[in-house]
Amino acid sequence: MTSTGHELVPPAAIGMLGGGQLGRYALMAARTMGYRTIVLDPDPSAPAAAVADEHLCAAFDDPAALRRLVIECDVVTTEFENPPAPALALIADAVRIAPSPVAVGIAQDRIAEKAFLVENGFPVGVYDVIDADRGASDVSTAVLDGGAVVKTARLGYDGKGQRRVDRHADVDAAWAELGGVPCVVEQRLDLLTELSVIVARTADGRTTNWPVAENTHVDGVLDLSIVPANVSADLADRAEGVAMALADALDYTGVLAVELFVVAGEAGPQLLVNELAPRPHNSGHWTLDASVTSQFEQQIRAVCGIGLGDTAMTCGGVAMVNLLGDLWSPDDPSWGAVLDDASAKLHLYGKSEPRPGRKMGHITVRSSNAAEAATRAKALRAAR
Repeated sequence: MTSTGHELVPPAAIGMLGGGQLGRYALMAARTMGYRTIVLDPDPSAPAAAVADEHLCAAFDDPAALRRLVIECDVVTTEFENPPAPALALIADAVRIAPSPVAVGIAQDRIAEKAFLVENGFPVGVYDVIDADRGASDVSTAVLDGGAVVKTARLGYDGKGQRRVDRHADVDAAWAELGGVPCVVEQRLDLLTELSVIVARTADGRTTNWPVAENTHVDGVLDLSIVPANVSADLADRAEGVAMALADALDYTGVLAVELFVVAGEAGPQLLVNELAPRPHNSGHWTLDASVTSQFEQQIRAVCGIGLGDTAMTCGGVAMVNLLGDLWSPDDPSWGAVLDDASAKLHLYGKSEPRPGRKMGHITVRSSNAAEAATRAKALRAAR
C-alpha cells in the first residue's frame, strides 16, 4: 500500500466493480495518474478490461475473485449501482470501499431512495409503493391524478422496468407485467426541464461540483446534455445546493450524480429530486473534453482521498449527444464529419455488439455557448 495518512497515492492499487464505459474512463484516468488497476466483471469483452492492469473475469459475487480484489487492492470503487450487497459487505470488511455499501444500497433501490430523501427533507414528487404488503388497489388516488409511472424498485435504468398508467386497473396490469416485484408508483409530472448535478466528495467532507447540466431524454434514455443549463442563476445555485447537501447527508465518498426535475410552482420553478446515481454519470461525459478535471479523474481523486481537481469549464458552452446501437443499422456509421470538426470529440466505448438502445459512444462539441454546441452536435450525429 502506498499512502500518506488517509491519502492513497500512486502506485497504490484501485479495484473496480464493473467493467462498462464508466469504469473504462475512470481506470484510464487512474493509470494516467500512475495507479495500478484491477477490474472485476463477468464479461470477457468488458470495455474497462482493455485498459486495466488485470481483469478478473468472474461473477460479481464470486468468492475467489472478491478475495483477490481484497488482497490486491488498496481501495475498491464501483461503476454501476447494482453490485450484489453481499459482495460489497465482504469487501468493506477487509479494505476501503467507496462509495460505501450503505450509500450504494440506498441508490440501488428506489423505495429506499425515496424514503431516504423524504426522511432527510429533500423534495420529491408524489409517489406510492406497491409490494407484497400493498397492492395496486392501495395506491393513493392522488398519485394517479394526471397519470403515473410504475417503476421497479431495483434494476430499472434507461427507461427499462417502467410502465405508464392512468388508473388502478392499469397499475395492477403494469405490476403483473413487471413481475410483481416491489415498485414505486410516481405521479406523472408536467416538467419544465430536467437537470443533473455531478458532485465529488472525499471521506473527510471536501466537496466540489461541476456546472449544472440540462438533459433531454428520448424513450427514457439520455439523448442530449448541454452545459451550462439554460436556467436562471438562482435555480442553478439551488440545484447545486441540493446536490451538495445530498452528498453530505449520505456521508458520500466518490462522484455522485443527482438528477432533478424542474416543475412549475406558486413561487416560481420548483426542484424535485428524481434519482441518485452513485457513480460518474452519462450527463457528465462532457467533462472529459470541456472541464479542467473530468468526472472520472475526480472519482479516482475522491476515493483515494487526494486533492480534488478544478471543475471549471474550459469553454463557454458544451453539448454531449449519445450514440446508441441503432446508429449501426443497417451499416456501421462513418465518423468522418465528426473527426473533421476541430471543436468535436468522438468517443466510442469499445463495445463489441451494437444493439438498439445500447450506449455505444458519444460526441462532445465545444462552443462559445451551449445552444450552438447542441445544434452542431446533433448535426454531426445525423451526418454519421
